[in-house]
Amino acid sequence: MSVGLYIHVPFCRTRCHFCAFYLQIHRHDKALAYLEALRREIHLHTSLNSFGGQCPSTLYFGGGTPTTLSPDQLDAIVARVRTCFGLQEGAEITLEAHPDTVTEEGLRHLVQTGCNRISFGAQSMDEEELIKIGRRTSAKATSRAVEWARAAGFSNINLDLIYGLPGQTMESWIATLGDALILEPTHLSCYALTVEEDTRLAVDLRRGDRTEPDALLQNAMEDEAALRLTKAGFQRYEISNYCRPGYACRHNLLYWQDGDYLGLGPSAQSYLDGVRFGNVEDLAAYQKALEKGQLPTGEEEKLSLRQRQREALVFGLRLTEGVDLQALGKQSQDSGGKEALYCLTQQGFLEERSGRIKLTALGRRYADSVAVSLL
Repeated sequence: MSVGLYIHVPFCRTRCHFCAFYLQIHRHDKALAYLEALRREIHLHTSLNSFGGQCPSTLYFGGGTPTTLSPDQLDAIVARVRTCFGLQEGAEITLEAHPDTVTEEGLRHLVQTGCNRISFGAQSMDEEELIKIGRRTSAKATSRAVEWARAAGFSNINLDLIYGLPGQTMESWIATLGDALILEPTHLSCYALTVEEDTRLAVDLRRGDRTEPDALLQNAMEDEAALRLTKAGFQRYEISNYCRPGYACRHNLLYWQDGDYLGLGPSAQSYLDGVRFGNVEDLAAYQKALEKGQLPTGEEEKLSLRQRQREALVFGLRLTEGVDLQALGKQSQDSGGKEALYCLTQQGFLEERSGRIKLTALGRRYADSVAVSLL
């Protein structure tokens, strides 16, 4: 079974109004301190043999904005990972990036480092929509960044898009999809805007400066994306993710297929050998723990067989191919799980075909509610 490595880079130049991820505004001194702490964390996990002798098949830099770090700094991290953990031949190395934080020369350097997949947080191709979510960038920046990435040697390029943004209409969403397709990415992620607590968007809503996302309009936008992207040759392989054949994100598939992964950096989450644990969501506390030679973990939970089966089912149902019930162990003797599956099937949220259980179109729309029913 493959294992993956996730590295959280907790820096951005600015915080978008909808963002609830743990991050700080980038400063050179903070970045250097983070890199030293990350070095300690990598070596500590190496000494503990956290991967059990396996080499990761995927390495994913998320954030935050990983490209607030310089190409040299990212290069050094990849080199240390190779030295300490190893990487499988042909490993997928993904880098999340803000279009304004890359240059063609820097991207070329990253390709030479071994990065072979890049994910740009475009969010929208409409200038006014970007301004309303606090993005200090031009819609043209994404087009330029994709052009540079392709010229630098990236052949696997993802664009993140959000629908239901303040002021967004069906017409502007269709225009964003069209502009994104013109750039010929190999992968597109389309997410519905959600309002998270303690974000600028949540504050604006309470003040009455913004209106709640229109659920019916978001549903229609999701349908429009599925229709247009499928027509353009993309495969919808997960609720929010579309790819050209052969370009599904291998790292994210680990999450959805009950794979093991180790997360490094403040707030990063891990799942190894049935144990789920997460790092503290505080850069100073993260650094302090590692200075003492301690793992910077917060809560840890050893999942029971029943919990593992239920979670494998819930995450697996996000994939359009669904879950092989026989491989899952038919939920073993978990009668509660079987009853929940039966009820959800009777209600039209799930269907079973050729030994696989899948979300129906209705089930995809209420995937979060289905998950709650199964956990």
